[in-house]
Amino acid sequence: MTDIGEPTAVAQRAAVVAEAAARLAGAARDHKPCAPVRDLLGTSDIGLAYAVQQRVIGDRITAGARVVGRKIGLTNESVQRQVGVDRPDFGVLLDDMDVSGLPEVPSERLLQPRVEAEIAFVLAADLDDDDLDLERVRAAVGHAVAALEIVDSRVADWDIAITDTVADNASSGLFVLGGERVGLKEFEPRDVTMRLYADGELASEGTGAACLGDPLAALLWLARTAREFGDPLRAGQVVLSGALGPLVPTPPGSTVRAEMSGLGTVTATFSTKGLEEDG
Repeated sequence: MTDIGEPTAVAQRAAVVAEAAARLAGAARDHKPCAPVRDLLGTSDIGLAYAVQQRVIGDRITAGARVVGRKIGLTNESVQRQVGVDRPDFGVLLDDMDVSGLPEVPSERLLQPRVEAEIAFVLAADLDDDDLDLERVRAAVGHAVAALEIVDSRVADWDIAITDTVADNASSGLFVLGGERVGLKEFEPRDVTMRLYADGELASEGTGAACLGDPLAALLWLARTAREFGDPLRAGQVVLSGALGPLVPTPPGSTVRAEMSGLGTVTATFSTKGLEEDG
């Protein structure tokens, strides 16, 4: 008897991936948040959610974007509580997400942004070994900089489960890198203290230890996970470690500044042109 179950299941899975990816891409294109995609994906099939992420990113690469690194998300317990998710995830950084060189963060490119202060690691070596450990990961880091990750969600009201955020490229938006490059011989990531100010008022604070116990442990988790997905981390890529403290909303016109011990400061001002002006 011919077994038609497996091909049918594969086809159904592909159709789900295509539908979820189209919904998220449409929200980004139309500047209108969409319904969660967990109605299509469920809440437990992480592999299916990453397949959607890969489809979304693949389409952006086809349109001309270039991969420059990865982001680790949901490494901080306070952030997990803020968005209702209980495990880390990762997303892909594309070249057009880096707004470090712009005078203002373009608010019109964002839907419902929030900022978190992070350590950005810039890799000097590939992380594709079978026996990755903390020592190997530490040796692969060329330098680190203070960073602001501007997270965003295509899902309306940040109503997300783990499959929603994974599919939505780990709720990635834009990022800003600080200008002071520091080697790991000059500071210890888990000992970093962070204060994040919004319009001059202290809005978030934390430490490196709040990021999975050590930002390098988060980097190790990502390196192993990326390798398992068949797309290991490469020299020259930027890796955002995950938040050191709670998320802070960033409406148009706001200015945020993160002060990070050993790494200096990083600042971003959001343009006054917001989504409300798009009509």
